[in-house]
Amino acid sequence: MRNSIRKGFRFETYVAPEQSPFEKLFDIFKELIVHTSGDVDEALDWLKQLDDEYELTTPEYTLDDFVEDLKKKGYLREEIKSDGEGNGDGSALKITAKTERAIRKQALEQLFGKLKKSRSGNHRTKAIGTGDEQTGEFRDYQFGDTLDRISMTESIKNAQINHGISDFTINERDLVVEETNFKAQMSTVLMIDISHSMILYGEDRITPAKKVAMALTELITTRYPKDTIDIIVFGNDAWPISIKDLPYLNVGPYHTNTVAGLQLAMDILRRKRNTNKQIFMITDGKPSCLRLQDGSYYKNSVGLDNHIVERCYT
Repeated sequence: MRNSIRKGFRFETYVAPEQSPFEKLFDIFKELIVHTSGDVDEALDWLKQLDDEYELTTPEYTLDDFVEDLKKKGYLREEIKSDGEGNGDGSALKITAKTERAIRKQALEQLFGKLKKSRSGNHRTKAIGTGDEQTGEFRDYQFGDTLDRISMTESIKNAQINHGISDFTINERDLVVEETNFKAQMSTVLMIDISHSMILYGEDRITPAKKVAMALTELITTRYPKDTIDIIVFGNDAWPISIKDLPYLNVGPYHTNTVAGLQLAMDILRRKRNTNKQIFMITDGKPSCLRLQDGSYYKNSVGLDNHIVERCYT
């Protein structure tokens, strides 16, 4: 009787990867700093509460040691507080650009997993055109083809067939070009809703929104460097922000002016030279605000207001 091979899942006891005390605390700190919108003191207070409950530190490596390591490694900096008149009033801890990059990288890994390294990040299409990925298909040389696209092996083979080996010559009719796949570029605008409803009824929607935004920007900037991404936030109005501002993003006492966000996004994309353009919107609900021509605001949070909704399509 033949032995049958059973296929399926094999479950094993999870073995956590070995981490230093600093790495364990740093993973938690990066998570907390997103929830506190970049407030280091509040994040450290939360970390202390977690330490009191779950004993994250040891007598050999305390929270004070962790904070000192954050400073030494360039993740925290001390900033002199001012009373508004230029007089120093103590110092405050702030995260650095290095921390911002680490937070975006963590968000990318949480949402998309650890992406394996592959070829240069361009969007592959089925269209034939200028690119760096060869298709294996050949055609006759045409005036205007660049020299780097000529397949020398196939061209020499043609010359030997056409003219013989004893008196080797090669001319334009012998040249062949290998086709390559056209690589498209994309311009993206990411819209983030920062209206009050993003934290309404005690539900934190802005933190997941920030994580998605940071993961998407990290994906595009690292894997598709030829693409462009712009970020805008919208409440009663809409305005652009930079990638480094994402960890500090917070909601305000705003309604949801989706129209203003879409108008700004379209204005940004009109200035882009790429053919491929897209808009991503992160929001929790319906549009509830319009800015009128006289500068005043028309607001309605009850149900779907047809006057506001129709403006989203015009």
